[in-house]
Amino acid sequence: MHNLSLLTKAKIDALLRARFDEGFKTLKEIPNPFQLHDMDRAATRIVQAVEKNERIAVVGDYDVDGVVSSALMDEFFETIDYPVDIVIPNRFGDGYGVSLSVLERIDADVVITVDNGIAAIEAAEACRARGIDLIITDHHTPSEKLPDAYAIVNPKKRECTFAYPEICGAQVAWFLIGALKQKMGLDIKMGRFLDLLALAIVADVMPLTSINRPLVQKGLQMLSTSRRPAFEAARSYLGKQRFSAEDIGYGIAPRINSAGRMEDAAVALKFLRAKTIDEASSGWIMLDTLNQARRQEEAETTAMAIDMANHNDPVIVVAGEGWHEGVLGIVASRLVDRFKKPAIVFSVKNGRAKGSGRSIGDVDLFALLNRCKSFLTAFGGHKMAAGLSLDKEKIEVFRGAVCKEASSLPPELFVPKENVLGELPVGEIDWDLMEILARYEPYGEANSRPKFLIKNINVIDVRAIGAEKNHMKLLLGSGNVSLPAIQFGFDKMASIGEKIDVSGTLQVNEFNGDRTIQLLIDKIY
Repeated sequence: MHNLSLLTKAKIDALLRARFDEGFKTLKEIPNPFQLHDMDRAATRIVQAVEKNERIAVVGDYDVDGVVSSALMDEFFETIDYPVDIVIPNRFGDGYGVSLSVLERIDADVVITVDNGIAAIEAAEACRARGIDLIITDHHTPSEKLPDAYAIVNPKKRECTFAYPEICGAQVAWFLIGALKQKMGLDIKMGRFLDLLALAIVADVMPLTSINRPLVQKGLQMLSTSRRPAFEAARSYLGKQRFSAEDIGYGIAPRINSAGRMEDAAVALKFLRAKTIDEASSGWIMLDTLNQARRQEEAETTAMAIDMANHNDPVIVVAGEGWHEGVLGIVASRLVDRFKKPAIVFSVKNGRAKGSGRSIGDVDLFALLNRCKSFLTAFGGHKMAAGLSLDKEKIEVFRGAVCKEASSLPPELFVPKENVLGELPVGEIDWDLMEILARYEPYGEANSRPKFLIKNINVIDVRAIGAEKNHMKLLLGSGNVSLPAIQFGFDKMASIGEKIDVSGTLQVNEFNGDRTIQLLIDKIY
């Protein structure tokens, strides 16, 4: 860690610019929606349904991406004043996506999926049998066999030559709206949806490069002024006027996600589509309550999972009877952080195990599961995250198989991405540097906020803060330069007068109209 190259402002600028080898894309460069394979067929069928007054149902998903996708479709059809049914499956009663139990509740001529459907083989058969035209829009990695649907729009499909496959489900839905707008000759500004779209792109951890960058940039600007009651409520409760991608990731997304995790995602959809500030406020309070319950549940399950984990396995696989299905993914992430290995967490009910997995470094979790699929009843996802299910009695043999597969992978794939850019002399930290850092926002997936190592800096002042005194506020100094710093959830208290090496990111702290540069500490060495 400590033999990193010495940085200057010019070098930092060059390193960050190198992340955008294709240059900065602009909104003008967003491709035509019809470049997506099957988009023309999908849009033509939907227009026909509207002209013939047929019944249309939209099936979403219970995470932020799926809820935003559903909200986009709802808003579009409301704009053209055409009634549609929006159905978001319940995680506990229906399971994932357009399942048979969801179809039983639907009476429609055309079913459109958003952010799901690429693995819905059975549902496609059921739709055919009932004479329903199924239009799938999704972004998850397809398996060998595709559902027999009327149309499948997915940038990761083999036949699709779309230039930007790394987009989320809500973006595919947005492109569908763009295609319908063109087919129907409507005067709808596609930019009006970008506040919602930014939320999905960030929450679904899409790379913030190529076309995703300008979409999120514009969406973040819109979030600060959006007249959407949901975002007025979010601004007022979070006490923020300007939003960064991190504010979405830590502030808004977990609350929206908690509805589907703890109860029903319909709560989140209702919040995003709220018509008045009162409705949005009560929606936010409800989501906040569900999020607190989710955190409590997650902390308890994580503690049990850590106790059960076999530290020597290359993939951590744990299962608990009746664990809350809504927190499995988050618990898996916690295990990855703790053991620096991929993790899969199962909840067992009535002899069936449903699980969620998270990966690390460059280990491709989807490929690992694909090589063990003979033990599974279902699985889906992508390189870094996946959902899966199997019979309870197969958990141990599956664990053996997935560990065997993982043990043949090169060890360097398992190295977590530390992403420290280099060693930063304290003298380089000034407002010019902050301006350079601002140039490459928004930061997030594939464009991580630059982390710096600062060596041999004095601790001038230190105190524990927060209700539980579990955060540490420091004043660091070197020569005549002083730097305020904060570490959340610190391990060990620093002491005044000691010299430390520290890594972290720089942020602008605004308080009562004062702006200061602050170091957000990641680690003290």
